[in-house]
Amino acid sequence: MARVKLDGVTKQYGDEIAVEDMNLDIRDGEFVCLVGPSGCGKSTTLETIAGLEKPTEGTVHIGDRDVTRLPPKDRGIAMVFQNIALFPHMNVYKNISFGLRLRNFEQDEIDRRVEQAADIVQLEGLLERQPSELSGGQQQRVAIARAIVRDPEVFLMDEPLANLDAKLRVHMRTELQRLHNELDTTIIYVTHDQAEAMTMSDRIAVINDGHLQQIDPPLTCYNEPANLFVAGFIGSPSMNFVEGEMTQTGIQTEHFDVAVDDAAADLDVGDEVTMGVRPEDIYQVENAPGVSTTDVIEATVDVTEPMGDEIFVYLTLSEQTGELRTSDAVATASDQLLMSVDPDVDLDIGESVSVVMDRTKVHLFDTASGNAIVHDVTAPAESTSDPTGSTAD
Repeated sequence: MARVKLDGVTKQYGDEIAVEDMNLDIRDGEFVCLVGPSGCGKSTTLETIAGLEKPTEGTVHIGDRDVTRLPPKDRGIAMVFQNIALFPHMNVYKNISFGLRLRNFEQDEIDRRVEQAADIVQLEGLLERQPSELSGGQQQRVAIARAIVRDPEVFLMDEPLANLDAKLRVHMRTELQRLHNELDTTIIYVTHDQAEAMTMSDRIAVINDGHLQQIDPPLTCYNEPANLFVAGFIGSPSMNFVEGEMTQTGIQTEHFDVAVDDAAADLDVGDEVTMGVRPEDIYQVENAPGVSTTDVIEATVDVTEPMGDEIFVYLTLSEQTGELRTSDAVATASDQLLMSVDPDVDLDIGESVSVVMDRTKVHLFDTASGNAIVHDVTAPAESTSDPTGSTAD
């Protein structure tokens, strides 16, 4: 196990900056997911930690060592890639032990490590099989076992579940959590799938355009996003966003107003803000919880999407209906809201509904900078979490 620290790491390819001034402090034994859209720099960050890429600026430490200029083999790391890359002509035993045999380990030690790794990832009885005789999940476990036998200080995983089907991905997420608990080692995991990040990690590092946006526990990123990007990226479906202007009493938007207590005392009348609210925090008036809610907002049901355990209801605030939009489009449209309701709620297309928002779950962001202002418009304003990792020791 080892602590991993990136200090001011920048990686530049010609005129293009893939990662800029990345500061990460990952604790010994921690499971951290690097998450973000394609091309955001998360894989480049992982490859810099691994030594597959050399940083243009900055340093990388693993444990007490500065490994910035060390080759991958000397960093005490093991990688698991999206491409499983098993040798098709070797059986499971030979695939797992390949790296040990290259390093001329004694046969007894190789056998011990392979047996231990196979037991950890539940490959007992499969060591003589060829990769073609294994399922996708079993092949992925072979790749993980091949990393385990190296007894690394840090596991680096680059979207290892991306090629598996949805059901198998859910199963393998559980397996990786069990593996982390059993090995108690540091794992840095790259994914664009926020479900993987939310369910597996101790902390999530959200990256966009090569910049670290926030690093915090999953629920902190969900409930207290540092900025508009994190608020929109974390959570499925996305958070609703409505632009407005501060008045003497609260926020004035195109279609409705929201009263704001002294939470926004530092804002001036006329300041432009973006209000965010998640679909589960919008309620029909008759189902509103016993909390501080907004005034009633009149809307029309545009589209419904039954999901089994809930129904997504697309609401139109204007008189324009019938235009099908994706959840992301709804999240940013000024005349649209997305609400989630219980599966037994019966709503018809074109039906008028009265809804309210839970003001304790209304987020305010500065429209110009995108930074969060407050995550509850009924309470005194508090400083939001440091996007570079306020929860670190």
